Amino acid sequence: MEDVAAGDHAGVAGGRGRYGIDGGLIGVSVFALVLAGAAATGVWAARHLRPGLAALAGVAGAAVAGSAASYLYFTGRGKLSVWAQVLDELSLRGDEHVLDVGCGRGAVLMLAARRFPGGRAVGADLWRRRDQSGNSRAAAERNAAAEGVSERVDIVDADARDLPFPSASFDVVVSSLTIHNIPVAQGRGLALQEAMRVLRPGGRMRIVDEGADQYAAVLKDAGYAGVTVQQLDWRTWYGIPGHHLTLVAASKPPA
Repeated sequence: MEDVAAGDHAGVAGGRGRYGIDGGLIGVSVFALVLAGAAATGVWAARHLRPGLAALAGVAGAAVAGSAASYLYFTGRGKLSVWAQVLDELSLRGDEHVLDVGCGRGAVLMLAARRFPGGRAVGADLWRRRDQSGNSRAAAERNAAAEGVSERVDIVDADARDLPFPSASFDVVVSSLTIHNIPVAQGRGLALQEAMRVLRPGGRMRIVDEGADQYAAVLKDAGYAGVTVQQLDWRTWYGIPGHHLTLVAASKPPA
């Protein structure tokens, strides 16, 4: 994937939806607690004339603040920039049917829907708030309306391990930071098998996730073509410098 600076990519987002924070509020709370601890340590050290400790607390606080900013950036603008690029590189016609497995509040789903003026974009999720702040079907529906794509979007209550769609229903299947949330390896395997089942022959799959490179072997064993594993750039640091999410791309063989 060619490196494109976040915010420079055409069609990143309409900017009207509200997509919450990935990981719910737990991640933000952790950053806030660490910052508070660093601040308290700095104050204590200053009062007790411990300049070395005060300086160390200041450096730690600045580092945590930077990580927090990176975390918030990825869950918003960074993620949208990455997915806009992924979708554009598919060179879609505009009449495809796409499924977003684990769509949450619909950030990736709405990006896809805007590229399908003659198609359908379907989002499926269980709506767990620990995975995303304010996560709900109603929030996704409001975002579809806010982005002006309600007429081409369907929101469905569904478990990734048991998708309620006929086989070979979609031209494109995407998933962003979903499958790794399934705690058992067998469950993650089921989710991947379901994604493969509902994809049409010749259809394409794109998964961005933690440890998504593990899915490549399954796709290759299933006979998928063009299976690639790519470490994504700084936009996926997710608050940890040097951390990268992985993009797995593959195409289902023709019937």
